Amino acid sequence: MRTIGFVLSDGFQVMAMAAATPFEMANRLLGEPAYAVRMLSEHGGPVRSSLGFAVETEAVGPAMPDTVMTVGAMLPVRAADGVLAFLRRAGAEARRVAGVCTGAFALADAGLLDGRPATTHWAHARTLQRLHPSVRVEDDRIFVKDGPIWTSAGMSAGIDLALALVEDDHGATLAKEIARRLVVYHRRAGGQSQFSALLELEPRSDRVRRALVYAREHLTSALSVEELAEAASLSPRQFSRVFKEETGQSPAKAVEHLRLEAARAMMEDGRHPIDVVARETGFADRERMRRAFLRAYGQPPQVIRRTVRAGGTI
Repeated sequence: MRTIGFVLSDGFQVMAMAAATPFEMANRLLGEPAYAVRMLSEHGGPVRSSLGFAVETEAVGPAMPDTVMTVGAMLPVRAADGVLAFLRRAGAEARRVAGVCTGAFALADAGLLDGRPATTHWAHARTLQRLHPSVRVEDDRIFVKDGPIWTSAGMSAGIDLALALVEDDHGATLAKEIARRLVVYHRRAGGQSQFSALLELEPRSDRVRRALVYAREHLTSALSVEELAEAASLSPRQFSRVFKEETGQSPAKAVEHLRLEAARAMMEDGRHPIDVVARETGFADRERMRRAFLRAYGQPPQVIRRTVRAGGTI
């Protein structure tokens, strides 16, 4: 059994605790206690969350979990000296050490991120870089793995990180099934952007939002204006007009952005041939996808995949 130790400090962000659920679900699906989840703090006892309620914890001690995960707060704060000492020891003794959201600051304060690539919530990435110039902060990544050190972006990205840790232990099939059980759209690849195309479009009405969600879930379809208008319960003419008013883009351009987002995630994941990526994201063929990548990123898909494999940023 592998022990996952979540290190909490006063004011920890509740949403970050969702990262514990994939380990719980792994136990259920495997039919055995593959993981034991423990809540740790400097002195043990109740630790208050950002919402005011407390979680009971054990004091950090000589026993070292298999995986140590620091849980961030709404704003980055320096961890207590006892926690930092424990994290330094974890860097040498634990199999893996991870920071969820601003939990990366604790890892950086403990010296575990020196010279390493790392990420955190985009709103605090510049602060992390300023306070720790030796860290190679990648402010537009869902999570970053560098050897035994993992860091994730904010809030819900902790779930992606936890799913990746489960996949690291038990394979992609289990991680995918856990994501399905948790009603997570999919496990986002570590290199995927923290910014979603759906959020950037920011439609005001439920009808346009419904059409965009439909498009993202049916990328292999042609996604004509007529098809999207039907999903929005509007006539094609009404839909095109309302869509442009609310998003500032044509439906075709917005669909291309959704396809690019999905294709880039698959390319960075690195497990699919380019022809498969093009087909699964609705580009139909690799040449059409290549032209779209050049328009959006100034680079063809192959270059993006090579850059990620080499540990670089885009």
